[in-house]
Amino acid sequence: MAEHPGFTVWLTGLSGAGKSTIAQHLAQALRRRGMKVEVLDGDVIRQNLSKGLGFSKADRDTNVLRVGWVAQVLSRNGVAVIAALISPYRETRNQVRAKIPNFVEVFVDAPLEEVIRRDVKGLYKRALAGEIPNFTGISDPYEPPERPEVVCRTAEETVDESVGKILAYLEQQGWLLPEQA
Repeated sequence: MAEHPGFTVWLTGLSGAGKSTIAQHLAQALRRRGMKVEVLDGDVIRQNLSKGLGFSKADRDTNVLRVGWVAQVLSRNGVAVIAALISPYRETRNQVRAKIPNFVEVFVDAPLEEVIRRDVKGLYKRALAGEIPNFTGISDPYEPPERPEVVCRTAEETVDESVGKILAYLEQQGWLLPEQA
């Protein structure tokens, strides 16, 4: 396995925007190139590392900072980290960015109407009915990144196109060798 610098790809966006799907496809592509990869998925993190945290701003910030710390430790040890979590607050994402060299913020951008249409978990329906308080994008804010390195518009492009954009950025930075034919 070739030595690569570690990096963190931070996928942020509304629930249902496609973060987890892109994360899994990106992880497969990076593994095919011989990288050590760890996916930190928001749903899995909530069940393990951040169990007991609620959805107040303070708890959401704590969750993001915990994931950021794990990503920092892994990436400094040569791991390609893919963090896929809503991480709704810009300031907290910027705190994580400041601590991790080789950080890539990816805005997984899908319009609210599209994520409501997708709503595979039924969360938006419940949030719109007032059954889920502090739901990002409905009763709690989501602050889109101001200058993400990559924007994936999942209502307009395929998963492969989104992953391709991220891989191209990583190659441009010299953190990933181009795929050998």
